[in-house]
Amino acid sequence: MTEFILDLIAWGGYFGIFLLMALENIVPPVPSEVIMGLGGMAVARGNMSVVPLIAWGTAGSVVGNYFWYYIGRNIGYERFRPFIERNGRWLTMEWSDVEKIHRFFMKRGGWVIFVFRFMPTFRTVISLPAGMTRMPIWQFVIWTAAGSAIWNTVLTYAGILLGSHFEELDRYVGPVAVATFVVIIIGYVWRVVTWKPKGSA
Repeated sequence: MTEFILDLIAWGGYFGIFLLMALENIVPPVPSEVIMGLGGMAVARGNMSVVPLIAWGTAGSVVGNYFWYYIGRNIGYERFRPFIERNGRWLTMEWSDVEKIHRFFMKRGGWVIFVFRFMPTFRTVISLPAGMTRMPIWQFVIWTAAGSAIWNTVLTYAGILLGSHFEELDRYVGPVAVATFVVIIIGYVWRVVTWKPKGSA
């Protein structure tokens, strides 16, 4: 994974960062921590500049998240119901759960989008309900860009602080990303096994 990221950055420069950050939000678990961290290291070596790096990385984040927003907007809220009723067991939710999420999102959607940009597991998933509740596109883009820009800035400066010590990033971040993914899978399997519809014995 890390070699692929390095090769794409070397090939595409800032555009490579843009592509990777878009992919990170479309096909998890490409880790933004590694992408922007390596970009920060490139800044420390004089191969990139901070502002364009953050700008291209943030643009990629917005495009990647818009992919899921677009899908949610086209599915729509009500059209999602048959899917939930057929696959509730595997999604571990019922239609009443979706209605609660819908009401919550209609009231507080903007700041939810912003805050979730800092959460590795949820920052992509949250774009789907944003589209389903038909949050205005301009609002979605602004909140997504704001949260992503802050997060990407933090990751970039972390990479700059690490400087040329790539081994430290590769040694720790890679295993942490894999471990996080494994924990998510185990948590999901456990939830599926123990989940019961409301009202069941």
